[in-house]
Amino acid sequence: MEDRVYIVSTPIGNLEDMTFRAVKVLKEVDVILCEDTRHSIKLLNHFEIKNKLISYHKFNEKERIDYILSLINENKTLALISDAGTPLISDPGNILVKELIENDIKFTVVPGANALLPALILSGFNSEEFLFIGFLPKKNNKKEEKLNTLKDFDKTLIFYSSPYELIDMINSIDNVLGDRKTSISKEITKLHETTYRGTPKELIAMLNDMEIKGEFVIVVEGNKEEKKLLTKEEAKQIFDMEIQKGGHPKDLIKKLAKENNLNKRELYNYLMKK
Repeated sequence: MEDRVYIVSTPIGNLEDMTFRAVKVLKEVDVILCEDTRHSIKLLNHFEIKNKLISYHKFNEKERIDYILSLINENKTLALISDAGTPLISDPGNILVKELIENDIKFTVVPGANALLPALILSGFNSEEFLFIGFLPKKNNKKEEKLNTLKDFDKTLIFYSSPYELIDMINSIDNVLGDRKTSISKEITKLHETTYRGTPKELIAMLNDMEIKGEFVIVVEGNKEEKKLLTKEEAKQIFDMEIQKGGHPKDLIKKLAKENNLNKRELYNYLMKK
């Protein structure tokens, strides 16, 4: 095998999504790193893969690095898999990849199943430009803080949600992003794959009538409202208010100029001479 480490995608629900290459790689490597050995053994047994398994998850990924590097130094080949889908996409692996790059160790990716791209396509929203955010913070105030940073973004937004947080998540989207077209997909690639589409309020009404199970992908249409740019006079009003709150003039001018397509030097001269 040319590479020392393989980042391997596995099915997210349908075993037929396992690629021939993924099976071949997993059979040939010396060691397989997986989030939960008890979970992964079922998949590996199905494809008659009998290699050594080592647990590698978010709670031990830092402390495992030295051991993993020692295996590579012993000329072992490794594969990294997650419980389902593509490693590193809302799953462990980023620390390992950074170490591999830093130590000039050859690695490659064996692509395959993930939940976000099918959900994006199923939504019917713009798929040319999108932003994948993954899971938001659990606390509602932190969740809405994050959403506030995205409310002016005009590209499609993609989130993951557990069943326990789904209603809170849709409520937060409604509170912060407003009446936008939203799509929720569940059980992707499985027998009961379903996608619900509507405004956040419409989706909440649908969800209240059903038992919520499984992982969900939420896709939200980007902001379609044309942002109103401030004039220099309007920028002056905001500038004065923020200065009274203790804002720093230089930082405020830079921010106002950038957000409103104003020349920074001209805005500075206008605000500081008034």
